[in-house]
Amino acid sequence: MQVHHPKLDAAVQEKILAVTRCGLTAREASGFFRTAIGLYYLAGLMTKEQLDFKALDKAYNRFVYRTIGPGHSMTSILQFMSGAKVVPVLESPRFMRAMADYFPDVPTDSIPFLLGLNLGVAKDISKIDARGPVADWLEKQRLLREGDA
Repeated sequence: MQVHHPKLDAAVQEKILAVTRCGLTAREASGFFRTAIGLYYLAGLMTKEQLDFKALDKAYNRFVYRTIGPGHSMTSILQFMSGAKVVPVLESPRFMRAMADYFPDVPTDSIPFLLGLNLGVAKDISKIDARGPVADWLEKQRLLREGDA
């Protein structure tokens, strides 16, 4: 069986860094980086192909470590994406525009689905209640979509 995982090649890394540079402060840029790489990672999991998680996580963790330093990994990125600090990033028109420009293969309308997936996995692993700021943001997005329908 063929092993498939999303490529984290130099071009993709540069696109993640381009989204990062759209942040106006160090804190905002860090949030943009974490959210962009997290969304790209989660979108890459949406495949019927078998994934080599060891190789996948090694590549992503190396890039995360080189970019934001020791103590950070895809695990910490996904934890960030299930906490309150991701909400300002999600509500940033600059971030959403940058994601749309640099990652058309991760449509912005798929972001609520990807975050819901991440929240569900986090809840299953940690046994922690998934209610909170991200769940509230997801509910707000659902209501906005239904209002448009």
